[in-house]
Amino acid sequence: MNNIVHKTFAEIDLQDSFFQSLRNDYPGFDDWFRRKSNQDAFVQYENNKIIGFLYLKVEEQLVDDVVPNICANKILKVGTFKIEAHGTKMGEQFIKVIMDYATNENADVCYVTIYEKHKSLISLIQQFGFELYGAKGEGLYKENVYLKRMKIITGDINKDFPFADISTVKKYLLSIYPKYHSIMFPDSILTTENKNIITDVSYTNSIHKIYVCTMEQVENLKYGDLVVLYRTAEYGRSAEYSAVATSICVIEGVKKQNEFSCFEDFYEYASKYSVFDKNDLWYWYNRGSCKAIKMTYNAALKKRIVRHELIEEIGLERDQYWGFFELTNEQFKRIAQRGDIAKIFSEKN
Repeated sequence: MNNIVHKTFAEIDLQDSFFQSLRNDYPGFDDWFRRKSNQDAFVQYENNKIIGFLYLKVEEQLVDDVVPNICANKILKVGTFKIEAHGTKMGEQFIKVIMDYATNENADVCYVTIYEKHKSLISLIQQFGFELYGAKGEGLYKENVYLKRMKIITGDINKDFPFADISTVKKYLLSIYPKYHSIMFPDSILTTENKNIITDVSYTNSIHKIYVCTMEQVENLKYGDLVVLYRTAEYGRSAEYSAVATSICVIEGVKKQNEFSCFEDFYEYASKYSVFDKNDLWYWYNRGSCKAIKMTYNAALKKRIVRHELIEEIGLERDQYWGFFELTNEQFKRIAQRGDIAKIFSEKN
């Protein structure tokens, strides 16, 4: 997960200046921090300084220190969540960590308490389905409680993230070259790859992704459709056991080149979430008929599926064009099941 590391509280430097604002907001913060010495947190660093911190805790049945109380079988509390945003969408990556943790723990709800002054953080969590629920504390120390009900499908891709309804949408396989794949989809990096290629930049951190290609068929993609990302083989290696399905994304939309008035408009749109730099985008734009596919990065397959298995076990056709093609419902469900991520997809009766 990029440069986010998993550490115990005891391994984290409490004297880092990052924690000063938390001391100001929460009396007794240092004592609380020391009491958590054996517990885990997610920490992000830049130049050996902390720029992001996340602490998660699973609770059960009842949370009675917020009004109204939260009642559910399994509840994920976002205990501490702070980032020093610097334009690289790192907040979205922490949202993905929270959602991955929640789905792994099979949580029914997630909640976070936030002071009203933290407008940007509130805007971020609301984008991904957290809604104002209640309050905690009083006076100067009153925080608002924001809650996300997991497994509830509204039809809004962002608010539903990472869940998706698969009953009415189409499913496709979309190929991506190795040199772009793992810096764009960091949770899907292969165990054989060098993790140092992943850096703190927008296209790595973001839940949203934009991929540019010239394949005509991608124009068929519609809002809510699902794509299985297929990392093609390394140069000089056989695809049979090195090309691999790694991830599943949900389509937000496809923009064709003629929808942009000029290259600068195209660049402004694509560069926010794309792995391609300006020279790359200029190359694709000059080729003509390029398309910008915007999607959300919902899940990395826990068990990757090589081309051989996709053909022999899932039932994909060996001789078809593997750049982009439609999957049957059954093929998609087999991929999700074999990849051990089927629980984030549902079908309405």
